[in-house]
Amino acid sequence: MKFVIKHESKGRMRIHVVQNRMSYEEADTLLYYLHNQKQVTFAKVYDRTADAVIQYIGERQQIIDLLRRFHYSDVEVPVGLIENSGRALNDEYQERLLAKVIFHYARKWLLPYPIRLGLTTVEAIRYGYEGLKCLANRKIEVPVLDATAIGVSMLQGDIDTAGSIMFMLGIGELLEDWTHKKSVDDLARTMSLNISKVWLLQNEQQVLVEASKIQKGDRIVVHMGNVIPFDGIVVDGEAMVNQASLTGESEPVRKAKEHYAYAGTVVEEGELTIQVKTVGGSSRFEKIVTMIEESEKLKSGVESKAEHLADRLVPYSLGATALTYLLTRNITKATSILMVDFSCALKLAMPISVLSAIREASLYNLTVKGGKYLEAIADADTIVFDKTGTLTKAKPTVVDVVSFNGQSKEELLRIAACLEEHFPHSMAKAVVQAAVEQGIEHEEMHSKVDYIVAHGIASSINEKRVVIGSAHFVFDDEHIVIPEGKQELYDTLPLEYSHLYLAIDGVLAAVICIEDPLREEASAVVNSMKKAGLSKVVMMTGDSERTAAAIAKRVGVDEYYSEVLPEDKANFVEKERAAGRKVIMIGDGINDSPALSAADVGIAISDGAEIAREIADITVGSDDLYQIVTLKLLSDSLMKRIHKNYRVIVGFNTMLIVLGVAGIIQPTTSALLHNTSTIVIGVKSMENLLT
Repeated sequence: MKFVIKHESKGRMRIHVVQNRMSYEEADTLLYYLHNQKQVTFAKVYDRTADAVIQYIGERQQIIDLLRRFHYSDVEVPVGLIENSGRALNDEYQERLLAKVIFHYARKWLLPYPIRLGLTTVEAIRYGYEGLKCLANRKIEVPVLDATAIGVSMLQGDIDTAGSIMFMLGIGELLEDWTHKKSVDDLARTMSLNISKVWLLQNEQQVLVEASKIQKGDRIVVHMGNVIPFDGIVVDGEAMVNQASLTGESEPVRKAKEHYAYAGTVVEEGELTIQVKTVGGSSRFEKIVTMIEESEKLKSGVESKAEHLADRLVPYSLGATALTYLLTRNITKATSILMVDFSCALKLAMPISVLSAIREASLYNLTVKGGKYLEAIADADTIVFDKTGTLTKAKPTVVDVVSFNGQSKEELLRIAACLEEHFPHSMAKAVVQAAVEQGIEHEEMHSKVDYIVAHGIASSINEKRVVIGSAHFVFDDEHIVIPEGKQELYDTLPLEYSHLYLAIDGVLAAVICIEDPLREEASAVVNSMKKAGLSKVVMMTGDSERTAAAIAKRVGVDEYYSEVLPEDKANFVEKERAAGRKVIMIGDGINDSPALSAADVGIAISDGAEIAREIADITVGSDDLYQIVTLKLLSDSLMKRIHKNYRVIVGFNTMLIVLGVAGIIQPTTSALLHNTSTIVIGVKSMENLLT
């Protein structure tokens, strides 16, 4: 690629791409390429000027070299990223905003009075119609106030004031619509699928392949706890599927042969074989956008209260206008009240603040699925942490395989990996990764796998039942016995590690020792959350009492619970909520999903199970618990901004009404100051909350 360096400073470079015109697709391709370079910390591409700003770490020459290597055709961009990037949306609204400003002032300065009168009258009729429609529905809300203010100005022959009111209302509507659509699109993109590999059924064998290799008509297998990656028809199997991300339904839906399965839904129980119908990503994106638009997910409680308050204030504004006229017989003073309404600023600033906070959260790799969840974080007084993969590192490692049946460690690890590779849990991933690192191939050699949530996996190999999982599952549920003469070996297993138990045909075959180290930042994060106002910090784990007690002491939680099942976690959350507490639940596994759903706000760690990420209200996208602290700071800052906006809006507009009634300022000035303050507050509400 040919480019020119237009400006640079230490760690920052502005370049110009030498080409005639940069398309949206080319701009997004370059941006994707830059974002995926480890030296690049920030990048922005301007398609209109074919410029790009790059912030980087390391040597300047490295950036120059990676730019020289860049070619549009060489970059493989994920499906749906370019189509739904939002670049075209931004350009459309920028052009509409500019056109609106130019048209307003050109009409005001260049057109003769009769034509201006006609255009203003036509536009005023629309607002009058909206006001009458509102009255016909027996409501006295903002459209009535807008129509009255415009109508009074028109009757006074003051078309400039009427035109200015409609212009400012139009600008406000355009800004709100733009911010809302952009935020919805940003949110939809973060909720869109990011699945790299799927199980393809070939000659009745399951083969793990790249998702990009899947074609229409292929048959794929989706196991319990996984996201369905493509739309298609179920050709085999039966499962309960969670469709909340698309339909908002809280209860899972049964899917069986000949039923249609939707991309992005999650298999909660069972297993499905699906014949793929569509492989594009745009349909999933459009479904999510529609779902968000039709739901109340984006609205926080404070935001809804502000909108209702704005509507409730309208009758008082109209009443004050009538009373002022009756007392003063001065139409100018009475009109001053109509020129100022609280609703414009309240209805613009509140949603913009919330949507802007959601956008800002994405800068910190936090996916927030609605404003009400940020409010819930700010109000929460209880936080519950799962241990494995949350307080401990998301990538545990296999330290040893202890054989109990005479088979080699390699063979036992091969059997374990063959079973575990089907399930999205950090312990399972550790086993599979250990097999990969040792070069152990583990082709399918078992029959259908059954997954018992929070316990383990059962299957059969050569007509022998094979199970792998926790001690409770293996010894209490499956009644596995320790081979004769191996009790001492069992008793001397290293206690500093977590254990996975593998049994074949009713006899313990191996114990896999897994190191599950505590995150370095876990203690500091727990302490920070207490300082931020959380009065109760709880840890829950399926581990033994001894392991749980040791971790709890090191982390500094207020309470801990050991050997818990999924329903225990959910029951605890529901009990706390019933006691009037606001609860945050943080987890990463399939077994955390019920508790994530039950909490006021569920937070999933991104490396965890797909079902946990899908059900959760917020997803932490980086392997760093400090993001939880960032989320709390962001939520608290949002609430402070909303309350500050409320005080400023009410205070400033009340002052304008008083000045207007006192005759100190004219209605036109009131309208100008009111609408200007509305836009200023809206723009300020789009600024980042954290520095």
